[in-house]
Amino acid sequence: MEAFLDILLDTTIDSLKILPFLFLTYVIMEYIEHKMKDKTKKVIKNSGKFGPLLGGVLGIFPQCGFSAAAANLYAGRVITLGTLIAIFLSTSDEMLPILIAEKADPIVIAKILGLKLLIGIVAGFLIDAFVRKYDHEQGEELHIHSVCDHDHCHCEEGILKSACSHTLQIIAFIFIISLLLNSCVTIIGEDTLSALILNRPVIGPILSGIVGLIPNCAASVVITQLYLEGLMSTGAMLAGLLVGAGVGVLVLFKENQDIKENLKIVLLLYTIGVVAGIIIECIGLSI
Repeated sequence: MEAFLDILLDTTIDSLKILPFLFLTYVIMEYIEHKMKDKTKKVIKNSGKFGPLLGGVLGIFPQCGFSAAAANLYAGRVITLGTLIAIFLSTSDEMLPILIAEKADPIVIAKILGLKLLIGIVAGFLIDAFVRKYDHEQGEELHIHSVCDHDHCHCEEGILKSACSHTLQIIAFIFIISLLLNSCVTIIGEDTLSALILNRPVIGPILSGIVGLIPNCAASVVITQLYLEGLMSTGAMLAGLLVGAGVGVLVLFKENQDIKENLKIVLLLYTIGVVAGIIIECIGLSI
């Protein structure tokens, strides 16, 4: 019991230390979200054949409802499949604010975002090139839906209130995950726990990709925390974060009526993320 209380105290202190940085990060993110949201959607709608490039670039910016908006635009056949995948792969969900709040090296953050961006753009263009001859947009009337991104990011509540909501939600996830990790390290041992997760050159990305499929912020929080604790390799971390598209997948299933197509998109997203993670591990890339 005394050991558990020590773990609980340490976890609480560590969580409180990053709380102000996390809140400040979300205030900045909410400001960007309010200023860029409509402009971003307009750029994506008018992106044409450059959709994967513009979608990938815009996806790395911290916009909580962007993946949801992208799924909605794809359901209305406003953007291509390649653009949708590029956005899903490049979007960072809660990874970026956690890395910033934890004071991660800016170079490390830039490398992670750069890799996600590169993989997203390349995959997007390849997908569009492959499916172009099967393009089903021609002769099909657009059926743009009216999904409210506010349902997913509380943007209508104002910058400060929305930032508080995000901060409290994510700090709760961080506290729970950190408490579990600290308990496991105490019980199992850091070396043993690290070996169980890190020494899995293929299994690691596969399992991380499965976690990434969780359609909410919990996925990116878990993966980022494991990486920051040194318990997850670069390849496994990137696999999970590439697959993780936040609530975008949920919106896709809600708004796109073709369930088989949705399942194929999720499988494609998962495959790209896991394969990319395995390749990164095989070449020994470490960030």
